[in-house]
Amino acid sequence: MNQYWKKASIVTGCSLFLVAAACGSDDADGDTEEGSVAEEMDYTITGIDPGAGIMESAEQAFEDYDLDEWELQSSSEAAMIAELEEAIDNEEPIVVTGWGPHWKFNSHDLKFLDDPDLSFGEPEDIHKLAREGLQEDSPEAYEILDNFEWTVEDMEEIMDDLNEGVDEIEAAQNWIDENEDQVSGWTESVDDVEGETIELVHTDWIDLLASVNVMALVLEDIGYDVEMTLVEASHMYTAIANGDADAMTGAWLPRTHGTYYEQIEDEVDDLGPHLEGKAAIGLVVPEYMDIDSIEDLEVED
Repeated sequence: MNQYWKKASIVTGCSLFLVAAACGSDDADGDTEEGSVAEEMDYTITGIDPGAGIMESAEQAFEDYDLDEWELQSSSEAAMIAELEEAIDNEEPIVVTGWGPHWKFNSHDLKFLDDPDLSFGEPEDIHKLAREGLQEDSPEAYEILDNFEWTVEDMEEIMDDLNEGVDEIEAAQNWIDENEDQVSGWTESVDDVEGETIELVHTDWIDLLASVNVMALVLEDIGYDVEMTLVEASHMYTAIANGDADAMTGAWLPRTHGTYYEQIEDEVDDLGPHLEGKAAIGLVVPEYMDIDSIEDLEVED
C-alpha cells in the first residue's frame, strides 16, 4: 500500500488520487451515516483544471466505483486548496482531487483513500526530458540533468518553504546550501561554461517549482544563463519536442502525463526519473474522516 495513505510525509509511490475530507455523523449504535455525509457534500467532488490527467482518472473512478450520483466540479489548484482548508477548519466533509508530494500533506492530517480498482493507476515516477541534440550542444547541462535525483523529503523541504511564502529562488537556494554534498554529486565531473543559455519549461505545480528552481540555480552556478518559462502541462512536451525549450523536470509518467508523452516520445530524450516511485494522485481524506476507500463513497440502493 502507498504509505501516503498512512502518513502524508512518507511517500512510496508515484500515482494520482482523489483527496477527500469528511467527518461522519454517528447514529445511536455508533454506525456512520454515510448517506448524510454525501448529502452534506451535495455529492460533489472538487477538482482542478479541466483536462488535467487527475480529472480524467477521477472520471474513470466514477465509472469503476458506480459513483453515478456524484459530480466532479472543475476549479483550480488554488480554489481546491481553499475549499479543502475551509472544510478542515470547520470539520466539514469535502472530497477533492489531490496529489503528492504536496505541502498540504505536511500542513494537514490527510490520507489517500484506497483504490482497489486502480482507477488512478500504480505509483509513478517524475522524469527529466531534454530536447534532441542537447547532449551535443550543451553536454554539461545534459550531464547535470542526467545526474539529478533526490528524495521526497528533499522536495518537501522546498515545498514547505513555498507554502510559507518564501520566494521560489530563496527556497531552492536554502535547500542547495543545506545539501552541498548531494548537489556536488550532480556536478563534480562537469566543467564550467560561459555565456551559454538554457531554457527550462515548467508548470506552476508546486513540485515542479521546487525541482525547476533547484536545477536553474545549479546550472547558473556553473555558468549557464537560465531562462524559465511557465506553460501549461501539455505545452511542456511540445516545447521540448519542437526544440523551443531545452529541458523539463516535471514529466509524471507513465500515467498522469502519459497522453502528452506518447505523442512526442520519439522526439525527446528521456533522462529517467529524478523522483522514482514517489508521486501520488487520487482521493485523500483527513484523518478525522471515517472512510478509508473510494468504495465507501458508493451510495447504497
